[in-house]
Amino acid sequence: MTEFDAPPTLSSVAADDDGHPSATILDSRRQTGANWFSDSPGAVLEVRHTTSDDRRALERWPREVRRLCDMLGWPSGSPLAQPHGALGVCFFSAPLDGLLTATTVAEQAWVRAEQWVRAQDGDAHAGDWLAASEDAVHDALRARYDAERAPLAAARAMVEAAVAHACSWQLDEEFVSVGSGVHGAAWPLDAAPESDQIAWDTVRDVPVTLVTGSNGKTTTTRLVAAMWRAAGCHVGWSCSDGVFVHDADGTRELADGDYTGPGGARLVLRDRVVQAAVLETARGGMLRRGLATSRAHAAVITNISADHFGEYGVESLGDLARVKATVARILVPDALLVLNADDEHLRALGAAMEREHPTAVAWFSRSADNALVLRGVQQHGYGAVLHDGHLLLCDDGVWGDLGALHDMPLTLRGAATHNVENAIAASLTASVAGVPFAAVHEALRRFGGSTKDNAGRMQCRVLGDVTVLVDYAHNPEGMRVLGTTAMGMAASRRLLLLGQAGNRDDAQLVALAQAAWDGARYDRVLLKEMAEMLRGRQPGDVIRVLRDALVDAGAPADVIEECPSELEAVQSALRWAQPGDLLVLPTHVQKDEVEALLDALVARGWRAGMPLAHS
Repeated sequence: MTEFDAPPTLSSVAADDDGHPSATILDSRRQTGANWFSDSPGAVLEVRHTTSDDRRALERWPREVRRLCDMLGWPSGSPLAQPHGALGVCFFSAPLDGLLTATTVAEQAWVRAEQWVRAQDGDAHAGDWLAASEDAVHDALRARYDAERAPLAAARAMVEAAVAHACSWQLDEEFVSVGSGVHGAAWPLDAAPESDQIAWDTVRDVPVTLVTGSNGKTTTTRLVAAMWRAAGCHVGWSCSDGVFVHDADGTRELADGDYTGPGGARLVLRDRVVQAAVLETARGGMLRRGLATSRAHAAVITNISADHFGEYGVESLGDLARVKATVARILVPDALLVLNADDEHLRALGAAMEREHPTAVAWFSRSADNALVLRGVQQHGYGAVLHDGHLLLCDDGVWGDLGALHDMPLTLRGAATHNVENAIAASLTASVAGVPFAAVHEALRRFGGSTKDNAGRMQCRVLGDVTVLVDYAHNPEGMRVLGTTAMGMAASRRLLLLGQAGNRDDAQLVALAQAAWDGARYDRVLLKEMAEMLRGRQPGDVIRVLRDALVDAGAPADVIEECPSELEAVQSALRWAQPGDLLVLPTHVQKDEVEALLDALVARGWRAGMPLAHS
């Protein structure tokens, strides 16, 4: 039980080691844009949900939120409190200029819900505290909100005006912006003008495309951006490798690293060169903060597969699909959501959205007679399929042939089956976003021909007499597809590099190892330690689980080798290689070092058996 020795105010609530006012609060965060739960910003609270008292408090929480919102004069809407296994997830919408206060409201509502449960069970102290705290809580919340909203008054008025003028807005801790790209404008929060001082007739949006899914996001993002480039457009994109803008002078890198969250998206949208934006939108960013902007003109969900279960209340593939569908919340009227008709979870999602949302869906499939694709074409004129080894695209009601898969460098002459799917997804997504058919065709004919086009994603390199396949496969489905591709390529022997981050549980690690051996056979498997991604595990834990799972799946124990780092594992693979071998190298934490090593070896004309460094 939490004790309250001081007079009952917000500041007197005892905090746990994480600064929360109750030990049963696991996380508390703002949602600064559309999110899993709502089209509106708000606050999310994650709480323990393991005891009967926890369950009763979770049921009580919405009533306490409404009570506190009434104190502040906020519309409380419909607060949500949902159990997700051992986790309770709570959300309520809140004013944009009061999101920090909203997290306090969410936390205080939970404390009050816990005290209410205790009072119901006869705890007189808890009942007395609830009765005595009303005025103090009201005064503290009001003071907190007044302090927070004062510097945001101009920004909030600007956001409201942007909504009225049907253009997007973006807000973070430093800047507020309206519109996007060449038609946007941004100001520091402390220098935001009055909304009536803005020339709204010059503010509007460039075409914005959101790309999400479990696998293929980065490749699809890069390919859609390449299609905009082929159309002669200055395009900006954010992805897991950084933030980039391409204009008449070439490609500039604005930031390096994983920028699949709101920060990367805002960098693109606020660049005054950008005429079209393509934003990789990962699950984590959506769950932590919501979406970065308020309007988009196209969105695609590539596929759904098992990954990241147990985080942020995501416990099932259905949950994951619904999280990914957050991108549909900000689609402008008449925009299309692109979905994979061959994915059972997306088919179910599409059916639910047709019942619950006005969002229209454009479907793609490997099958030319897929009923969902054909129905979508009848409804709005867009769809994409494979037929007789060719990619066919219906653009505004007209079917056209984008060419043979065999002639598209990205597909490795058709062997890279998941890149075939990425090509279909990107073609349809670019088309519904406004890219002309001819530009889509041109990009498919060229993209993947250079190692720089899709670095680290199914990147096939020939080092003399050894073939190297570099990819980012990081979940069971990605690993399974990578194995299928590897088995479809000619090779004397095959080697696999395998590792995983420590924030996956043992079951997920086992599934990854089983997928790696399912349908593929390797003559050597190198298990890499990734010290940068242990995430709470002890060194060696991940490798141990992977090794045991591989052996259980049928891998001979003597083909498995353990390596202390990703780069050292790649070096070991190259030293093992013989002429005609295929090295399959999923890389994650030392991608740049691995790429630099391979570039140096190509430049030297390295062949199997040669030293890796100059003697």
